[in-house]
Amino acid sequence: MKLVYFAWVRERIGRSDETLDLPPDVATVADLVAWLKGRGEEYAYAFETEGVVRAAVDRVHAKPDTALAGASEVAFFPPMTGG
Repeated sequence: MKLVYFAWVRERIGRSDETLDLPPDVATVADLVAWLKGRGEEYAYAFETEGVVRAAVDRVHAKPDTALAGASEVAFFPPMTGG
């Protein structure tokens, strides 16, 4: 699965994207975040405050309980403000 990181999420992780094989028990966006947090301190730092980082699954905004089955891309980004 391709993972894409934007703005300060990208800066904290140190990369803009990566392609990973996810373990079978990673079924939702929340599972993916929990798994990523265990991959190293840069991931733990990026996702340190629960619920702040937003996700999109195949370019559609997604909630933590969104299933990943069949998805090809998950993007993570901080909340945005408009103006």
